[in-house]
Amino acid sequence: MPPMVELQARLRARRLSSGSTKSATWSLYANSGGKAVTMKLTRADRKILQILQQDGKISNVDLAERVGLSPSPCLRRVKQLEASGLISGYVALLDRRKAKLDVLAYVEVQVDRHSEEAAEAFKQAVLREPEVVGCYVMTGGYDYLLKVAVPNLDAYADFTMKRLLKMPAVKDIRSSFVLDTLKDSTALPLDYLD
Repeated sequence: MPPMVELQARLRARRLSSGSTKSATWSLYANSGGKAVTMKLTRADRKILQILQQDGKISNVDLAERVGLSPSPCLRRVKQLEASGLISGYVALLDRRKAKLDVLAYVEVQVDRHSEEAAEAFKQAVLREPEVVGCYVMTGGYDYLLKVAVPNLDAYADFTMKRLLKMPAVKDIRSSFVLDTLKDSTALPLDYLD
């Protein structure tokens, strides 16, 4: 499957119907076979999502209390949201600077071949690099955008010269360095679920 088609298949979430602002029905497509999982999202579901995006370690009892449900139905809703793929996982968010990764760079990558084989080889090379904490397929003059976290500029130079520029099909790169962070949130807006 071509990378763009694979990306579209993974990210596709299509709204099927909505009777009111109280709930919406969504069809979430799984990676395997394009099976659709349909569930009705209620205000309680959206509240659960909002709270879990802020505190993924909250106990089910506390979550249920904040949502206004008893623990059993609350847990059942969380399990349904997980099974639907809307909740894709739980992680610990680390402070980049306390992890001694003082340099954050966004790197635009242009490739010279647009074949499936070259795209797959580049993808596999990027997945092996722990410094690459994000990789996005882009439109415009560059094909990919990498988010790279390293301890210092020497480590960045080492990464780009010895590894990135030697990856399959890489033709050109352009780097931008983060000077300050005004907002860096993993929480997604939920207004569009109405």
